[in-house]
Amino acid sequence: MDITLIKTFIEVANTGSFVAASERLFVTQSAVSLRVQRLEDSLGHPLFKRSKAGAVLTSEGEQFTSYALSLLKIWEEARQQIAIPEGYSRSFSFGAQHALWHKLGFRWIDAMQAMMPELSIHAEMGMSDRLTRFLVEGVIQAALLYTPQLRPGLRVEPVLEEELILVASFETDVKDLGKEYVAVDWGPEFTHMHASALPHLTNSGRSLALGGLAADYIVNRRAAAYLPARAVQRYLDVGKLHVVANSPRFAYPAWVVWREDLDPEMLSIARRSLMDLAQAAENQQNILIESLDNAPDTP
Repeated sequence: MDITLIKTFIEVANTGSFVAASERLFVTQSAVSLRVQRLEDSLGHPLFKRSKAGAVLTSEGEQFTSYALSLLKIWEEARQQIAIPEGYSRSFSFGAQHALWHKLGFRWIDAMQAMMPELSIHAEMGMSDRLTRFLVEGVIQAALLYTPQLRPGLRVEPVLEEELILVASFETDVKDLGKEYVAVDWGPEFTHMHASALPHLTNSGRSLALGGLAADYIVNRRAAAYLPARAVQRYLDVGKLHVVANSPRFAYPAWVVWREDLDPEMLSIARRSLMDLAQAAENQQNILIESLDNAPDTP
């Protein structure tokens, strides 16, 4: 069985669309159609009902879904087990969005290996769609995300509550911001709150779907953007970034997504170490927010 066909089937089933699946898999729509056709020919049954509205699983497709997920799991377990380096006996793989690596993702690696020296760790970075696909396929066993997606076989838990603050590479007041403002895509909920609170900043000529990576852009230009307080603290401490005076802050929760079939012992260790780190990160953030609350609110 070609594992690529299985992955394609899962993506079409999850998105309900050959077009959306092709975009997520970075292949053409015709390639997706051909793969699904090959899988259907091998099984001797149609797996999808195709229409202009999209693709819906047939009864045979619904029955095959659990087997497809099991096949992916077995394949990834075998691949990861074979790849364990000499001197290590267990493995753990996880991913995180860019802004969640600073003071959380990297320290999670350290904490896990301190608790289990025999543990080999593989890490990935990406946006929510990519990491969710890796979770479904079994490439990773956990992911730190701002915008988790509910899928069969996955469980979501809150990790910490981020604070998005408006920072600039120069001292200014929010009412004076104009073309310097850069819109960072933090999802639809943030966009709605932002539009209500700051309507004069809704037509930015620059928008970045880069998450915390946008800090590297802002700090080197005359620019301003909403970024996680934790991610920019080092720039605030040395005066490379400044909190924009009279600007509102927005809560932005971060989550961990686990594969439900993760080994219970591994899950216990991973969760305990992550929650300890998250608590430390939240305490540090609270200190920063308290200092901002006590600072004069003028540029």
